Amino acid sequence: MDAAVKIASVVGARPQFIKAAPVSREIREHNEEILVHTGQHYDENMSEVFFQVLEIPTPDYNLGVGSGSHAVQTAEMMKGLEEVFAKERPDFVLVYGDTNSTIAGALTAAKSGLPLGHVEAGLRSYNRTMPEEINRVVTDHLSTVVFAPTETAVENLAREGITRGVHMVGDVMYDVALQMAQPARARGVLKRHGLTAGDYLLATVHRPSNADDRENLASIVEALTDCGRTVVFPVHPRTRKNLEAFGLWDALSAKVKVLPPVDYLDFLGLLMDAAKVVTDSGGVQKEAYFFGVPCVTLRDETEWIETVEDGWNALVGTDTEDILHAIEHFNPSGTKSKSFGDGHAAERIAAVIDQLG
Repeated sequence: MDAAVKIASVVGARPQFIKAAPVSREIREHNEEILVHTGQHYDENMSEVFFQVLEIPTPDYNLGVGSGSHAVQTAEMMKGLEEVFAKERPDFVLVYGDTNSTIAGALTAAKSGLPLGHVEAGLRSYNRTMPEEINRVVTDHLSTVVFAPTETAVENLAREGITRGVHMVGDVMYDVALQMAQPARARGVLKRHGLTAGDYLLATVHRPSNADDRENLASIVEALTDCGRTVVFPVHPRTRKNLEAFGLWDALSAKVKVLPPVDYLDFLGLLMDAAKVVTDSGGVQKEAYFFGVPCVTLRDETEWIETVEDGWNALVGTDTEDILHAIEHFNPSGTKSKSFGDGHAAERIAAVIDQLG
């Protein structure tokens, strides 16, 4: 490395805080990092608590964007990021995942003539109706350097003509999961909520296609309330707002153990000891796979196809009967053969960035 590199890292949502934690630590060994929080997740349990638990450095900037339509939210982020980049003049911009914070960081870096790196590149669901899919594709094509978590992701990039600057580093969320499993167990989250290991389902619902669609949300609620199992459901703020607006909250809360959003360690503790996970989250599908917890996914496709190919993830959509059938009968067993790396992805990302100086 010739000289220290000044990196502007852009985060804004729960999964990005998790991914940034180990990468930020490694980057700061040899380089300067400016951490920019867009404010996309602004509920305290969705944001500040994650920074404390994962020991992420305090952001240098918090744009405080909050909620809004995709266009409004992305535009507000870009305005704030443009000012930060003009003031800080970073050598390199690093973005994570597939949220509006990701695409805002990517577009602003490209428009500002700054080299861009994308952590968790090459994921594809091949469903262009998902905002996240648009964000992933555009970000990958704007990036100078892409950090792929799996061989599947590398192959996806190659199919789109992206072969330069591609680094297969493994999955940073696997790094974090390995590091945090023991602290999560030590938290005693099951005891706090009166739960028994292996005796409950863990549910999460947050994707707009489910959380904002009354019919889909009602189907999911019906399955969760009729499955005859203890269901623990940390409810995303927007999902709760819609559950109340659609008149579904009372039916859900009467039969399901609803919780406010929980921090990463408590969530990991709940996940590791769940009998099954019912989710529409990409990150949760993967975390379930890491710990060998059967996953019932409330979508028709997934960007984490490895979890399905290996038999640990069932894509069931939102039909009540399909969800109930999977809750009852989906019982994978055996080894997990798909590789998400060896727990050292963050070190590899930092090593590549070191060479930029």
